[in-house]
Amino acid sequence: MRILFAAHAEKTHFFSMVPLAWALRTAGHEVRVATQPEMAETVTRTGLTAVPLGGDHRWKQVMEASQDEGWGARVAEAVTRSADLGHEELFRFFDETTSRYFRTVNNDEFTDALVDYARWWQPDLIVWEQFTWAGAVAAQVTGAAHARMLWGADVVTRSRNDFLDRLAELPEDQRTDPLRDWLTESLARYGAAYDETVANGQWTIDVSPPGHRIDNGLPVVGVRYIPYNGQAELPEWLAAEPPKPRVAVTAGISVRGYFGFDMFSIGALQAFADLDIELIATLLPVPGESADMAPDNATVLDFVPMQGLLPTCSAVIHIGGAGVQSTAAYYGVPQLILPGFWDTVVRAELVERSGAGISLPPGQVTPEGVRESLVRLLEDPSFRTGAEALRKDLLSAPSPNEVVPVLEDLTARHKSAV
Repeated sequence: MRILFAAHAEKTHFFSMVPLAWALRTAGHEVRVATQPEMAETVTRTGLTAVPLGGDHRWKQVMEASQDEGWGARVAEAVTRSADLGHEELFRFFDETTSRYFRTVNNDEFTDALVDYARWWQPDLIVWEQFTWAGAVAAQVTGAAHARMLWGADVVTRSRNDFLDRLAELPEDQRTDPLRDWLTESLARYGAAYDETVANGQWTIDVSPPGHRIDNGLPVVGVRYIPYNGQAELPEWLAAEPPKPRVAVTAGISVRGYFGFDMFSIGALQAFADLDIELIATLLPVPGESADMAPDNATVLDFVPMQGLLPTCSAVIHIGGAGVQSTAAYYGVPQLILPGFWDTVVRAELVERSGAGISLPPGQVTPEGVRESLVRLLEDPSFRTGAEALRKDLLSAPSPNEVVPVLEDLTARHKSAV
């Protein structure tokens, strides 16, 4: 088969797709990755074939929009408690996210180029990152089978289901749907029509631990999360056991790419200065700070691959990024999560419910609270037990190699001639 992965230029989202892409490649299928020019080098460094198309996503524009008019708080509310919200709140969520986020990262130049490429290459299957609807549009135009691939909790679809329920209660002439209207407009440029599979995929590929998946009533192929952090070299000190409990502190790698620093202050590490632990903080200083502001028990580094660092750790502190959270789950490491945006609060709550960590949502984060929570995480053995149980749950999902025949069968059933 010819299989086209589609992902806008957000590498942390793409990294979760790499193991499955390689499983399909080693099974004998021809695999290419359609992306925006900014991420082409990242793709080629994975050993996969990149197809750079159209214009970049201007992600910084989205991040700046998230700071305006309380948008971040409204997004968090919509994806955490959509069942409790009315039509007006959910409409505003989809109206704002479609205009500020979805249309920005799926700009017309990228979508047009992806459709043109799919028309020429004729893939049998398009696997698209969950917010790269350009891939769904290209599949609808060309008749390729298509699957939406998640990197986090499926909260947008859950919110959409609640929104559609509210919409159905309105008179037909008032049923405005921003996501559907945008995708309908995009498809019309190529003479194609919208159906709900364009929003959700013909099926969904979910890398979440089975116990953490959100049931949205859609066909789902579960696949085991496999940590992948990009090209990396492990430092020599990771080849020895730490002399005392090691705690990783990280803010991921996404935000620093937009603003040049991490959303975690090095000065905040002083809260742990009196603890008999070894802190490894993979942080870039915020403006006005430097690495020498860290306490004596902390080492501040630009980057260490989590798949090398976390197996040596007794705990990890992070801001809820899907990659770090999933990698910690894979290695059975207790987590202290300080979530804030998009699905981070939802996923953090799932970790806490599973007994694998502690979540301190916005408004509850203080130096004293974070220190106390870390001490609990290190001293209470139930968190290690919960983390090991979460690891077993994650490992119970089939490996990428094991789901290849499933994807082959689904592709044969869903591909259509156009």
